[in-house]
Amino acid sequence: MTLEALRTRYGEHYKWLVLLTCMIGNVAAILSSTIVNVAIPDLSHYFMLGQERAQWVTTSFMLAMTLSMLTTPWLLQRFGLRRTFTGAVTLLLVGGVAGGFSINYPMLISMRVLEGVAAGVMQPIPAIVILRAFAPDEQGRAMGIFGFGVVLTPAIGPSVGGFLVELFGWRSIFFVVVPPCLLVFYMIRRFLPLYSQIVEQARPLDWKGLLLIGVSIISLLNGLVELRADLRQALLLLLLGLGSFIVFIVYQLRTRNEPLVNMALFGYRQFAMGALVAFIYGMGLYGSTYLLPIYLQIALHYAPSQAGLMLLPAGIVLALTIPLAGRLADHYPPNVLVVIGLGLLTASFALMAIDSLATNYLLLMVWAVLGRIGLGFVLPALSLGAMRGLDIKLIAQGVSAINFARQLGGAIGVSLVGIGLEWRIAVHEALGAGHQRNAFNETFFLVAVLCAIAVGAAWYMRAKPPPVG
Repeated sequence: MTLEALRTRYGEHYKWLVLLTCMIGNVAAILSSTIVNVAIPDLSHYFMLGQERAQWVTTSFMLAMTLSMLTTPWLLQRFGLRRTFTGAVTLLLVGGVAGGFSINYPMLISMRVLEGVAAGVMQPIPAIVILRAFAPDEQGRAMGIFGFGVVLTPAIGPSVGGFLVELFGWRSIFFVVVPPCLLVFYMIRRFLPLYSQIVEQARPLDWKGLLLIGVSIISLLNGLVELRADLRQALLLLLLGLGSFIVFIVYQLRTRNEPLVNMALFGYRQFAMGALVAFIYGMGLYGSTYLLPIYLQIALHYAPSQAGLMLLPAGIVLALTIPLAGRLADHYPPNVLVVIGLGLLTASFALMAIDSLATNYLLLMVWAVLGRIGLGFVLPALSLGAMRGLDIKLIAQGVSAINFARQLGGAIGVSLVGIGLEWRIAVHEALGAGHQRNAFNETFFLVAVLCAIAVGAAWYMRAKPPPVG
């Protein structure tokens, strides 16, 4: 069915049905991402992995997600919304089912990469739909409602995952994506038009830029992993990663074709600061999301189900906070809301870092709730604050670039947390029974420092005032 026919059939509510379809697809992708964290200790034991290798279960997903989301504008131009979204959901379903049947560690990582590619393609689409289909005074509410559905998944996912791991083993968590994927296939056929390009005319994909940024990110992440094992190889990889990144920026500035990342975006101060905030915030957010379930199981010896339940109240509070924050973003400066949110997030991680033997399950739950309230303030305001004032032709690339910055920060954050944790555990090995708790406390403090740095950048995430006279 064509776009015009669907709009005629469903009227004014049609844009919400499209957003709901995209939202459920993103829910399935986020579920595949977050539910695995609670199973990391079991996966580490099954495949005999240290933390520096176990973190690749999450990092590989995020790395693939980070790179593939840069292709979303081109895919939408080339194939349209329906075919792009259908292909991404298909990859997610295949990766989830095959991941559950993994017979070795390389196969598991390969399927996580496949899931990450699908999630990366899907992630920018709802924001693009909101910014193009909704009026400016509706965008905050739409972003809040979308955020509500998306963040409810990480609230429920770890809890469900914890029980599944205890009852059926780690393989069962990969099959959880099947029901939402099947539902999305039905909704795609019903609500998405056969031919729908939500960005303008198709242009060639910037394969050279994608290759350069891919080499850069993979080299940087592997360089971090090698720091403790082989310093010389680590330095070579880090230099290769940094050099590739510089070449990527120069190439994006000089290419005559459509660039993968339009550097004109960074001429807008609010966008440049928003991208920096997204990067640092992603490091802190995803690093802590990886760290907390492991901390509860390894250092505090809680069962997977208890670790999952610990995060449930925080996730529910987050889901309730986001619609409120979305409405506030329609009336108050987004940078102020982001500063407030990052401040609460920093306080949450700092309080977790001040751990003692007196810290109990309920208190940790309160600290997690505090952090998720902060996260609720950040999520709707960050995209809106960075995008407002952009030329409409830059919106699709702007959304992808902001998501790219956040996910890149997240991939690096997870890697740093896993490597740093392994290092601090080794350092504290001689200190006796409490060495694991001390190592976790120091890692939480690192995450708190990262979020505190982002607060300063967030304050400048606003457009320059027009010149006087």
